[in-house]
Amino acid sequence: MSTVTATGDRGDVRVPVHGLTVLYDAECTLCTHLRDWLVRQPQLVPLKLVPAGSEEARTRFPDLDHSTTFDEVTVVGDAGQVYRDTAAWIVVLWALREHRPLAHRLSTPAGARLARGAVLAAAWWRGGQGQGDGKPFRRVDGWVYEPGIGWIYDPPGCAGGVCATR
Repeated sequence: MSTVTATGDRGDVRVPVHGLTVLYDAECTLCTHLRDWLVRQPQLVPLKLVPAGSEEARTRFPDLDHSTTFDEVTVVGDAGQVYRDTAAWIVVLWALREHRPLAHRLSTPAGARLARGAVLAAAWWRGGQGQGDGKPFRRVDGWVYEPGIGWIYDPPGCAGGVCATR
């Protein structure tokens, strides 16, 4: 499976998308709220919502790294396209009748920065910061939310000289 970004090279080979599977964290209240919202939206492209890491997800997508689907939103197209993080949010909006124009605006370079901010805000809330516990929220990609400072980038290091690989 290849990774596709919403702002990818316009010369890429186009593959029509007839359906999308959204992998969501069933233990996350924000994720389940968004799942419930998505099923109520008129869809131009059908969305199937599947809990991340579930038996169904592992059976449907055996080649996908399922451990990463808990770290970032992951959407899989019916032709094997894999969208992660900001691109995943944009492609889900693109699938919705009332939000497709917004998805087109967010797929521009300026819009992608706005979409990235929304994804980081959701990650902040999801990490428990929305309840005001005051602890920094650290993402695996190196972004850290420090209360009172905001989002900063702190690249992942190697503990004891050993680096984790994905």
